[in-house]
Amino acid sequence: MNITIFNNLDALYKEAADTFVELSKKAIQKHDKFVVALSGGSSPKAIFSLLATPEYSDKIIWNKIHFFGVDERWVSLEDEKSNFKMTLEVLLNKVPVNKNQIFPMYKEGIEPENYAKAYEAQIRNVLGADGIFDFILLGMGDDGHTASLFPGEKILQEKEKWVDAYYLKPQAMFRITLTEPIINKAENILIVTFGKSKRNALNEVLNGVYNPELYPLQLIEKKAGVQIFTDKEAGI
Repeated sequence: MNITIFNNLDALYKEAADTFVELSKKAIQKHDKFVVALSGGSSPKAIFSLLATPEYSDKIIWNKIHFFGVDERWVSLEDEKSNFKMTLEVLLNKVPVNKNQIFPMYKEGIEPENYAKAYEAQIRNVLGADGIFDFILLGMGDDGHTASLFPGEKILQEKEKWVDAYYLKPQAMFRITLTEPIINKAENILIVTFGKSKRNALNEVLNGVYNPELYPLQLIEKKAGVQIFTDKEAGI
C-alpha cells in the first residue's frame, strides 16, 4: 500500500487537496463526471476547508461532481453529530455544486434500513451496475474502524449490499454506511489518519496478523490507487 508520512499536518492537508483536484480533472476528462464518497469527522475538515478556498475551488469543475457520504450517524442534518452537516458547512455550501448532485446519508421520516436501500439505488443510478466510485476518502478510528465498519460487528461480513444500516449498541444509535464490497471497487481510495492515538491501530493494520474483525481497515485491499496519508506521530 502506498503510504506517505508527512512532517506536519498542513503538508498532509495540502497534498490531500491537490490529490482531489488532480483526480477530479482525470475523471472528468475520462467520463465527464467525478463521483466521490466523503467521510466526515475531524480528519477531513481541514482538507474540505482548503478545497473551498479560491486557490483550489477555482481549479475544480464543481458542477461535474457527484457527492455521496461514506457513512453517517442516523441523526438530523442539523445535529452537531452529523458528518454531512460539517461537509455542507465547510465545503459544499461554499462552492458551486449542483444541489441535485449532493446525496446526504439521511432522510427525515424513513427507517435507516429502508433508506440504506434507497441510498444504494441512488448510487446505482449515478454509477450504474459496476458501482465504481472515482474517489473515496476514508479515515480510521483509534480502534482501527473505517466508515461505520466497527470491530466485531456483523456488517464486516456483508458481501452483497453496497449500503447498509444497523444499530451500533456501544454508541446507542443507528449508523448507515458504505460496505466493504463497494468501497473496494473504487478507482482511488485515500485514507487519512494521524496523531499518536492512531499509531497502534495503524501498525496493526499494516504490519499485524490479518484480523479485520478486530481492525476493520484491513478490509481495504492493498492495491494500486489506494493511498494512506499519515504523520510522524501515527506513521510506522
